[in-house]
Amino acid sequence: MTTAATGPASPVGRRSGGRLRIHFTADDLARVRVAGGPDPMWETVLSMHLLRTQRGADAFSAWRQESRLRLGSSARLLQALNPPSGPFPDFLTPAPATTDLEAGVDAMLSTPRARVRAGVSALAGGSAARPWLRAVAETDLEAMKELGRLFRSYFATAVAPSWGDIAARVEVERRRLAQAFLDGGPVSVLTSVSATTRWSPPVLELAYPVDRELHLDGRGLLIIPSYFCWRYSVTLLDPALPPVLVYPQQTTLPRRSRFPNGSRGDRELSALLGFTRAAVLRALEAPCTTTELARRVGTSVASASQHAAVLRKAGLVTTIRQGVAVLHSPTALGAALLYPPAD
Repeated sequence: MTTAATGPASPVGRRSGGRLRIHFTADDLARVRVAGGPDPMWETVLSMHLLRTQRGADAFSAWRQESRLRLGSSARLLQALNPPSGPFPDFLTPAPATTDLEAGVDAMLSTPRARVRAGVSALAGGSAARPWLRAVAETDLEAMKELGRLFRSYFATAVAPSWGDIAARVEVERRRLAQAFLDGGPVSVLTSVSATTRWSPPVLELAYPVDRELHLDGRGLLIIPSYFCWRYSVTLLDPALPPVLVYPQQTTLPRRSRFPNGSRGDRELSALLGFTRAAVLRALEAPCTTTELARRVGTSVASASQHAAVLRKAGLVTTIRQGVAVLHSPTALGAALLYPPAD
């Protein structure tokens, strides 16, 4: 079991100020890894907690309003399996982490019955969805098919519209952690996930709703930056599962440049990069595909792709593949050009 938005225990009705202590061996430090991108299972599960609460009101208010309108009551059954506070089943976020929704859903539906039953049995009672939950607990074929359908439908409705932004922000975060590794190795990566982390060899401590000890025992640790994770890091409660640490991504890309078209700063950016490439970088303030980039800049797809490639070689743009399309976004260096500090 995991706990909604906050790890093994919800802050609601509990004291705050706990610490998560993760115990490392030398082998564990050598096996610290960062996920290859956003995990659609974790993002889906954690987004439901934000959808039904007011956590992160300023950051997620527009997303929350739009998603509630699109979803209506269609997610009610799924939400009964994933309450906004308190424990939720570990099998909703199956290990190992994946960047592919279908692989994640298949892993979820393939969870052994004993684990599914244990996860469902820990949920609070009194729900009108209890008959369906009981069927899920027994891994009834039709109930599991419905679970997969509901999960895919929720992702398509509430998460997929923001996936480009999610992927871009997590990619920038991954690059931040990569730089931390170059500067100081795995310990630097571990202490970079939050301002609350403290390394007291061989233990990593970070803020958590309750006190908890996590012993890695040579299995290593997979670090997963998350867009919808809010305030506290999250980890699985079952000690037999591969250890993961999901944490709120630290990278914030402003939605608008400080420099409007025609301003002095805009002219300086054009002088540095050339008018078209400056326009391309400016257009990527909101990450997008090559086709959308061409539309924003008013050029051909081939030209947009060529300019993005030049900016990528210069370290100003990152490009990741999303299915048959590619998604472009500013790197930390590109963002620094778009959003320089105020004088």
